[in-house]
Order: sequence, then structure tokens, then C-alpha cells
Amino acid sequence: MKTGKPGVLRRIMRMKGMGAALTAFAGLIVIYAVFGFMNPMVFSGQNILNLLRSMSKYLLIGIGQSYVMITGNIDLSLGSIAGMSAMMTATLMTLGVSPLAAMMITLVLCLAVGLVNGVLVGKFKLPPFIATLGTMFIARGVAYIVNGNRNTDNIGITLGKDVADGFQNFFYYEKFLGLFNTFWIAFVIFVICFFILSKTRTGRHIYAIGSNVEAAKLSGVNVVKTTVKAYLISEFCGAIVGFILCAQAGMGNMEAGNVYEMYGVAAGVIGGVSPLGGSGILLGTFAGAAVWQTLENGLNMIGAQVGIQRIVIGVMVVAAVLVSVLRGKKKA
Repeated sequence: MKTGKPGVLRRIMRMKGMGAALTAFAGLIVIYAVFGFMNPMVFSGQNILNLLRSMSKYLLIGIGQSYVMITGNIDLSLGSIAGMSAMMTATLMTLGVSPLAAMMITLVLCLAVGLVNGVLVGKFKLPPFIATLGTMFIARGVAYIVNGNRNTDNIGITLGKDVADGFQNFFYYEKFLGLFNTFWIAFVIFVICFFILSKTRTGRHIYAIGSNVEAAKLSGVNVVKTTVKAYLISEFCGAIVGFILCAQAGMGNMEAGNVYEMYGVAAGVIGGVSPLGGSGILLGTFAGAAVWQTLENGLNMIGAQVGIQRIVIGVMVVAAVLVSVLRGKKKA
């Protein structure tokens, strides 16, 4: 009897890392239900919309950090890239530059940082912690000096209210099909990045160097080029988050994106992306970002102190990494 190719659903279920992603989704349902039981307002339509919009920033940061972590590296500059993006975009707009031009200029600079990170880590073999720690300080320094060590004025002060409102509405306030544009922007980027990671040669190479960089070299994988690509995607996601933060505030804040790089790590590891490299899927990162935001949202809704919120979320991150490490040892 001939056996045909497995169906789409079966192929999806066989994807490496799917088990961890489904576990994260199951945890998300439980967490959401518990908070909803404690405060029914958690189930309100407006809260769900706001939760999805807020989650989108963590999802984008998580996508960027997951790409880098799957290669076995880390990007500590990611949060500062978001802050630099927000400040540069806002500063340029207050100087009369159109939103599109301001975003393009900012994006080029953010990608330049990604290129530097990739070369330092991939070509010169600098430890990623050290290389991206350096660019983290540089990017944050640019965020400070670009407007003279102060937050910017409202972005509409020079461009006019209509132009500023158009930028803010597109990235933060307007809805499409009942959901905020912020979510749709993050979702489209998620779909594209999911396809690249799971269906292209670049994605296979990213997993290969994360699993065993020497074996990848012997297989003909260009480690430097692949590492650069991972960091470029990471900084691209950071730049988009910066646009969202700028639109949300209507101005540039020098501290925007502070510690977001850690939020990205949390979203990835909660969803099963191994910080040791070589495993994990972006579907898990989606679930991890949702878990992270649901925890924050639910703890706020029940009136938990900020300190308690940080402790709970910190325990979740450590537990997720521990499970990932133990699962890897079991397989070995």
C-alpha cells in the first residue's frame, strides 16, 4: 500500500520545538483562565484588544531575539535599538522630516548596528555577550545625544497635527478588522519570519550553526553570513518596536525600550526557544510573548504590587530555561 506525504497538520505537529510551543499555549490558557476567575474584567473585549496590542511589542522583540538565540548567540543591544529608533524617528520628525523618510533613515542606522553585531560575533568570534553589550551602550548613547540629552517635543509640533496623527494612528491607535494595527504589523512580520525560519535555506542554516557550528561549516554553511542575517532581522524587529513606542507616546523618550532585550529572551525561552541554540520555533515565541503579557496584564488587573509581578515573571523565565536545559539533557 502506498503511503502519501503526511498532511499539513501532521507536518506542522512534527516540527522541532512544537511540543514546547503547545505547552506554552496550554500554560497561556490556564494563566488567562485563572486571572479571569479572579477578576472577570480580564475577559472583557477591551482588555483583550489592549492585551493583544501590548503583546505585539514583546512578540516583535521576541522574534528578533529568537533568531539570534537559535544561532546560539544573544542580542543585548535589542532594547537599546528600540530606544534609538524611537528617539531618532521622533527627533527627525520634530525637525520637519516626513514620517516615512524619518523611519527609513532610522531603519538604515539600526540595520548598520545589526551588521556590526553579526560581523563581530560571526567573523571576529567575539563573545556575543560582550559584542552586543558594547553596541547596547552605543545605541543607548545615540538615543541620548540625538536630541541633546533630552526627550523630544511632540512629533506634531513641526509636521502638523494631521501628519503626526496619521503616523500615530497607523502604528498604534487605528484598528483593522476589529484589532489594533499594532497587532497586525507584528503578526505580518511574525508570518514572514516564521516562513523564513521554517521553509528557507537561511532558516536551515540558522538552526545548523546553533546546533553545531563546526559541523555547519563542514556542510558548507557560511557562518558569518548567516550570523549577520540573524542580527539584521533582530535589529529590524527592534526598529519596528521603536516606531511603535514613538507612535504610542507621540514623542521620543530616551529610556524607551529599556530592558526590552530581556523581554525578548523571556518570550523566546517561555515558548521553548533554547538559549543554547539549535532548537525552538517562532510559534513558541508567539505563545511566550502572550504568556508574558498575560501575566503582566493579569497581575495588574488583580492589583498585585510591581515587586510581586517581577518575581512571578522572573520565576517563569528561570523555570522555562530549566525545562529547556533538562529536555536537552534527556534527548542527549
